[in-house]
Amino acid sequence: MMILRLALTSLRSRLLTTSLTVASIALSVTLLVGIENVRAGVRDSFAGTIRGVDLIVGARGGTLQVLLSAVFGIGSPSGSVKLSTMERWQAHPAVKWVVPYSLGDSHRGFRVVGTTPEFYERYRFRKDGRIVFVSGRAAVADTEVVIGSEVAEKLGYTIGTPVVVVHGLRDIGTSSHEAHPFHVVGILGRTFTPIDRSVYVTLGGIEVMHEPEAGVAGSSMASAEGAGGRVSGGRGQGGTALPQTARKQTATNSAKAAAIIAANKQRAAAMAPPPGTPMVMPGAEPPPGTPLVMPGAEPPPSAMPEVTAAAVAQKVAEKQPAATPTVQSVAGEPAHDHGDDQITAFFVGTKNRFEALMLQREMNTDLVEPLTAVIPGVALGELWQNIGSAEVGLRVIAIFAVAIGLTGMLVALYSSLEARRREMAILRAVGAGPRMIISLLVLESGLLALLGCMIGVAAVYLGLFVAQGPIEQRFGLHLALHPLRSMEWTYLAVVMGAGVVIGFVPAWKAYRTSLVDGLSPRA
Repeated sequence: MMILRLALTSLRSRLLTTSLTVASIALSVTLLVGIENVRAGVRDSFAGTIRGVDLIVGARGGTLQVLLSAVFGIGSPSGSVKLSTMERWQAHPAVKWVVPYSLGDSHRGFRVVGTTPEFYERYRFRKDGRIVFVSGRAAVADTEVVIGSEVAEKLGYTIGTPVVVVHGLRDIGTSSHEAHPFHVVGILGRTFTPIDRSVYVTLGGIEVMHEPEAGVAGSSMASAEGAGGRVSGGRGQGGTALPQTARKQTATNSAKAAAIIAANKQRAAAMAPPPGTPMVMPGAEPPPGTPLVMPGAEPPPSAMPEVTAAAVAQKVAEKQPAATPTVQSVAGEPAHDHGDDQITAFFVGTKNRFEALMLQREMNTDLVEPLTAVIPGVALGELWQNIGSAEVGLRVIAIFAVAIGLTGMLVALYSSLEARRREMAILRAVGAGPRMIISLLVLESGLLALLGCMIGVAAVYLGLFVAQGPIEQRFGLHLALHPLRSMEWTYLAVVMGAGVVIGFVPAWKAYRTSLVDGLSPRA
């Protein structure tokens, strides 16, 4: 206790030097712990962009491409998925719900997305954040849109505001769908996710917005044909020469397209395994005596007759409408087939989270249509590993700042020994041994490091408490107040340990200084 009182008295006697030393350490600790909190907040906000969705399914491509295009609206999807494929997987025993997600064009730089009202009920963000409507309701008709909070704030839109969608993305739209205007029927609350920067329409709205342009093109061609007829002016067949040429060209293009489609269907039928052919994953033990087909591989030569027979049977079945099975819609309504309707991706919720991996494997090996099923949490972790290198640089900068603060403390303690020569000599003269001198200086450096850590941590929590709301509003970054994590405790322990070790340097110098040197006056 006596050594502690001596250390505190010594620090108070050098109040200016002590304050500056503590301030430098506190600023360093504030930077280190603050960066760790920001890094954890960025990671949590990033990982919490989408929750409650077990799988994101898109066309065959990279997992990050599916994630970025469907969730963040970044880049272009690798392809499209048939709506009938989504409905087929909706009937899977492990699937609880599916939500279609179709990327459209843009409106004044904001992405247009086609989906169903179930999207607003199923989508989650952060821990259990739900999409709420600040005003209005979900889009139901093909002329209705729902806008995110950032869209409404930047464009000043309210309920009933007309919206015109343009071709292309961002601010580079080439032409607009003025013949099919929308109007706002709902405004979403702020989520600090890409939802805030999106415009949502119905799936029918994505398709219907292009129909007027087709009509305009048809009327233009009809006008051209009429003009051609009038120019020829009743000269028999010569008056219809231009329309006949156009009709022949159209017929030729249609025949080519039909031939290509037929060839693709024939090849797909030949590539598909015969009915009842068991599938096996790579590395699995095949059943004895059974012709197997690996996922994505062509059938073995011995199975080609069965494949051909299955393809012929499929063609016969396609020519018989009565044998076509009934397709269920997204809402569960019976008796309609979407044919070639396309969507960008669809979100899947499973009845049991443990079935997500099994379902992902089945979707990735689907032979009817090539798909890529992504588990959002795994894909977000992979994406963070690719873009999270910046956090390492910030952490290195913070560590160097702490090293500079500790070096400043060493310089302050070492320089103060010149002014404390007489103090050390008097302590030794009254019987203080080397152990007490060393303990005194080491305790002083430890107290400086402790005060610096305490003030630095307090400054971090005070800053979070004050700036939490503005940072979330401005940058969409949620910095939660929470107890210190294990990594932050490790940093503080390292700073404390370094402060104690640094105290041995001036203590060793004081120990080597002779008693006569401390008592003798210097010029």
